[in-house]
Amino acid sequence: MMERIICLLIGYVFGLFQTGYLYSKKHHFDIRNHGSGNAGATNVLRTMGLKAGAVTFLGDAFKCIFAVLLVKMIFKNTQADILPLLALYAGFGAVLGHNYPFYMNFKGGKGIAVTAGIIASTDWRLTIVCLVIFVGVVAITRYVSLGSLFISLAFFIGVVLLGQAGEFGMASNDLMEMYVVALLFVVSAFIRHRANIRRLLNGTENKISFGKKEGK
Repeated sequence: MMERIICLLIGYVFGLFQTGYLYSKKHHFDIRNHGSGNAGATNVLRTMGLKAGAVTFLGDAFKCIFAVLLVKMIFKNTQADILPLLALYAGFGAVLGHNYPFYMNFKGGKGIAVTAGIIASTDWRLTIVCLVIFVGVVAITRYVSLGSLFISLAFFIGVVLLGQAGEFGMASNDLMEMYVVALLFVVSAFIRHRANIRRLLNGTENKISFGKKEGK
C-alpha cells in the first residue's frame, strides 16, 4: 500500500506544474481570469491561440510522462510485477495535482492533457486509438469536451482489453485494481466536465474556434 501512496504523491507533485497558468503569467495575465476561467489547454487555446494551446497541452502531458518514468525507475527492481499499476497511480496523482493544485486554491485544469500523458505511457496502440477517437469526435462535432470524455472512456476500455489479453503480465487481483484506477480517470473527467455535459445536453456548449485571442 505504501508504494501506491508514494506513486500518488510523486504524480501529484509533478501535476502541480501548471503549464497554462505559467505560460499566461509569462504573457502578463492570469488565464484563470479569461475565457472559462480554467487553467487547462482548451481554455489556453481559446484565449491565447494555437501555439499557446499546443505548448500547454504538451507541457501537461509530459509532466505525467515524467512522473511515470520516475516511478518506473524507483520501483523497477522491487515492484517489477506491478509496474503498470504503479504507473497508473502516478498518472492519477498527476491528474489530481493538475486539477487541484494547493497553491492555486485548488483551481486547476480538467486533467485531459495529463490523461493523454498516461495513455501515451501505457501502450502505443492505445495512444493511436485514443488520438483517432479524439480527432474524429472533435472534427465532426467541434466539441473538445465531448472528445475529451470519449478518450477517457476509450482509455478505460483499452486498459481492460489489454489487461484481459495479458499485455500487462500481472496477477488477476492486481489487474482488477488497475481497472479501478483506470476508471477513476473517467470519473474525474466527468466530474470536471459536469458543466460542459450540462451545456452539451442543453445544446449550448461552445464549439472550438480559432478566432480572436485574449490577453495579447
